Amino acid sequence: MKITKLLVANRGEIAIRVFRAASELGIPTVALYTYEDRYSLHRYKADEAYQIGQDDEPLRPYLDIEGIIKLAKENGIDAIHPGYGFLSENATLARRCREENIIFVGPRPEVMEALGDKVAAKEVALQCGVPLIESSEADLVDIDVALTEAHRIGYPVMLKAASGGGGRGMRVIRDDEQLGKGFFEARNEALNAFGDDTVFLEKFVERPKHIEVQLVGDQHGHLTHLYERDCSVQRRFQK
Repeated sequence: MKITKLLVANRGEIAIRVFRAASELGIPTVALYTYEDRYSLHRYKADEAYQIGQDDEPLRPYLDIEGIIKLAKENGIDAIHPGYGFLSENATLARRCREENIIFVGPRPEVMEALGDKVAAKEVALQCGVPLIESSEADLVDIDVALTEAHRIGYPVMLKAASGGGGRGMRVIRDDEQLGKGFFEARNEALNAFGDDTVFLEKFVERPKHIEVQLVGDQHGHLTHLYERDCSVQRRFQK
C-alpha cells in the first residue's frame, strides 16, 4: 500500500526529521500542534498543519489517540508516523490505525504489547531464558507495595515507568525517603509523557557498561543490524 499523505503525531525536531525523510521520498506531510506550540518550527515544515486540543492544553492532545485518528480521517491521511516519545510505544494507536485502514509506521500492536511495556518485555525475556536484573514482582499500586518490594530487592533500586523511554519517569532510589517522594513524581511524569502511570522497581547497577545491538526489519522479511552502540553514558539514567 502506497502512502499518499503522512501525519507525524509528534512535534519539534522529531517531526521535522520525519518530514525531511518523507519529502525525499515524495510523500506529502501533515503536522499537528497545540496552541502552545503554534510558533514551533515543525508546524511550518509540513505541507499541511492542524491545531489539536483546546488552547489551555499544551501536552494532552499529543496523547489523544481518538483525536489524532479523527484528524487523519477528516483530512485524507492514510499513514501515521508516531516519532519517538508520546504515543510511539502505544499499542492502542497502532491497533486503531489498523482498524481504520491507516498505515502505522512502526511495529504491529502485538509486538508493541509484548516489548513496549517494560514489565511485559521482562516476562518475554524470562520465557526465553534470558538472565534478568532482579525487579519488583507485585504491581506497585501504592507506596506501601513499593516500599515492600524495595526492601525485598534491596537498595539502591531504579524506579522506572513501564511505558515509554527517554529517561522519563525514572529515578534512582537509595532509601525509603527518596522512594516516598520519587514514587509519585515518577508516576505523574510517566502519565504526562506516555499516558500510563504504571511503574516498577529494578535493582540499580552502579557504573554499568551498556552495549546495544539494534535490529531493524520490515513486513517483507528484510532484517539487518545497525551495528553496536555504547549507551553507558546517557541522560536521566536511561536504561
